[in-house]
Amino acid sequence: MSSGRSGHDAVRERPSPVRARAGAASAIGTALLSAMVVAQVATGLQTRPILLTSVVVLLLAASALAFACATHSPVRVFAAFAAVVATGYAAEWIGIRTGVPFGAYHYTDVLQPALGGVPVIVAVAWGGMGLAAHAVAAAIAPGSRAARIVTGALALTAWDLFLDPQMMRLDLWVWHDPGPYRDVPISNFVGWFVVSLLVMALLEGVLTEPATWNAGLVSVYTVMAVMETIGFAFVFDPTDPLVATAGGLSMGLFTLLAWRRGRRGRPDSEAGRA
Repeated sequence: MSSGRSGHDAVRERPSPVRARAGAASAIGTALLSAMVVAQVATGLQTRPILLTSVVVLLLAASALAFACATHSPVRVFAAFAAVVATGYAAEWIGIRTGVPFGAYHYTDVLQPALGGVPVIVAVAWGGMGLAAHAVAAAIAPGSRAARIVTGALALTAWDLFLDPQMMRLDLWVWHDPGPYRDVPISNFVGWFVVSLLVMALLEGVLTEPATWNAGLVSVYTVMAVMETIGFAFVFDPTDPLVATAGGLSMGLFTLLAWRRGRRGRPDSEAGRA
């Protein structure tokens, strides 16, 4: 009887396939995110940081995919990622030809490979940060799909307060009609918000599981917010206090709300922990 109970207890304590998958996905995501941090730090030490830019984006996207698989079906995660990448690419392809929705701009030939004038890595960045911003929105507004879409779009647009000035520093794209924010026009942020609304709606439609706390994906967003703030404030030459403040406060607000509300509403399951 005793050995029978011990065997039963062992079976009961064995992790379910879903829990085991979530744990493995979180471990892989953590390793990839750590590698991204190392690569991001290395870009600050390089005289030609563009050499590592694509590596950073690929590690960002890979870590986001891994973390997303901790709380969503892998098939749906990759389908959602592909949909967002395609949407981001389409928006950029249309944008450089028509000026809609971001404003008139073009890419230089620095980032390669490019398809139709749009660097592939740019579309990948939409996918990786799209997943992270969606998780932030799910933490902040778990009970309302409409609120998640708007919140996620705002969180993703906040990232561009860092992204555009940084990429212009690296001569990756050029605005034809410079605007008031480090030569970035206001139309760019309006366009980012519109495209981000579509991105969040796609993620809501494909990732049909109920919104849940995913600390790994929120960590991706948090790491980007912290590292970009530090970079613009102390590392880049020259530093840029305006961008550090604008981007840091904007992304920081969503980061703080996500951690505060996400932890408060955390389910019993720890899937997705970084």
